[in-house]
Amino acid sequence: MSDGRVMLITGASSGIGAATARHAVEAGWRVALGARSEDKLAELAGDLGGEEVAIGQRCDVTALADQEAFVATTLERFGRLDSVFANAGFGATRGFLEESEEQWRSMILTNVLGVALSIRATLPHMLEADSGHYLITGSVAGRRALPGSLYSATKWAVTAIAEGLRQELRQMHENHSVRVTVIEPGMVDTPFFENRPDPDRSLVADDIAAAVMYALGQPAHVDVNEILIRPTSQPL
Repeated sequence: MSDGRVMLITGASSGIGAATARHAVEAGWRVALGARSEDKLAELAGDLGGEEVAIGQRCDVTALADQEAFVATTLERFGRLDSVFANAGFGATRGFLEESEEQWRSMILTNVLGVALSIRATLPHMLEADSGHYLITGSVAGRRALPGSLYSATKWAVTAIAEGLRQELRQMHENHSVRVTVIEPGMVDTPFFENRPDPDRSLVADDIAAAVMYALGQPAHVDVNEILIRPTSQPL
């Protein structure tokens, strides 16, 4: 395992992040797990095989210092960084007369600034290595506006960040090795939702994890930029 590739995952304590960590370890990757819930991270890291293959560290993605410390720990423990999965995020009730200002601010900072800070904390290492793969959790809501949804606006921003990063790599750094993929799920049955969706009419976290691994598994010259994935029952 000492030569195994390393994936850093934010929002890793549950849902899509945790499922992706499991799929990655099964495929021979080592994983660095970041989230705010230290207990859940420790439990997941233990389930995945302990410190030789998985480490967990508390990370508030809205704080650059936390993200830089997370990256430093990953490099110290594993000696390399091959993929960054910027997955942390949460939603809000639809309606511009709903939710509190504090909820909105926290969501925007996590969903948008958090992704940008994940890039800032890791991009120097990717450029130095001249290899790597960014994966960013977007949403169907980042491709079409939803009624009264500020969450949708944050995911439109995520889609723009992913494409902006791809163009920066190619045009500003003349880098053709680091790849960028935005994963855009439809309805997924995860703890993201307070009221869980009908499991017979939604995806599961493993479906999204499989899409992540598909993108990672492509030949080096193939850059899968977007994966839009819906349950067959979802009309929009």
